[in-house]
This record gives sequence, structure tokens and C-alpha cells, in this order.
Amino acid sequence: MITVQTDGATNVKTNLSGAGIYIKKNNEHFSYEIPLGIMSNHEAEFHAVIHALKICNEHFPGEILAFQTDAKIVVESIEKNFVKNKVFHSLLEEINLLSDQHPHFFIKWIPSKENFHADKLAKRAIHLN
Repeated sequence: MITVQTDGATNVKTNLSGAGIYIKKNNEHFSYEIPLGIMSNHEAEFHAVIHALKICNEHFPGEILAFQTDAKIVVESIEKNFVKNKVFHSLLEEINLLSDQHPHFFIKWIPSKENFHADKLAKRAIHLN
């Protein structure tokens, strides 16, 4: 099983965003900082999950995925398989397509203080834009 923590961050002054992804497999750890350009923080949270799924599909095909994020909107949208916001609809569809490539995909909300690795990576990724 692969454990994946994701976070999205947006600079409120510039609207530049970044995604942070922290993956644990057994005793190995992998960190990713991904610049996302201009978008809202909620969009960045969805994009962080999408990028993490793409990484897992490439490097950990067929593994069981246990995702963790501090973004309640993302967790609730995936659990209900529904979003009201039209922008988020296509992002949720992409998450569904990417996660279908694994036998099991779980996502769980965690408090921000437990998501510190991904948070740090997301904030650093903003400066890579």
C-alpha cells in the first residue's frame, strides 16, 4: 500500500499556486513540488490530488492507494462523487479516471498539522512558477 499526502497552496497576493506531494512506500519517501500557475486554493487542492495520482500511475501501478489531505472540499467531493462548482466537475472526473487504474483508492481528511510535509512542499512549489 502506498500512502500519499497532498496539499495545494495559493499566494493570496499573486494567485500563484503550487502542489505538494509526499509519498511513503515501506521505508521509502518521495517528495514532489509542482508549480500550478494561477488558480484558486481549492483548485490547487484538486490539482495536487490529480498530480499525485499521475505520479502513482507512473511509478506505482496497480498499488493500493491511501491518500490523505487537509482539504475537506476535495475529500467530500470524492466521497460523494459530486461537486456543485462547474470548474471542479472536470477535476473530479479526472480524479475518478486516474484512480480507476488502481484496485483500491481511499482518501481521508487529516488536520493541517498532520499534513506538514505536503504543506511545506506546496508552499515551496509556488516559488517555482
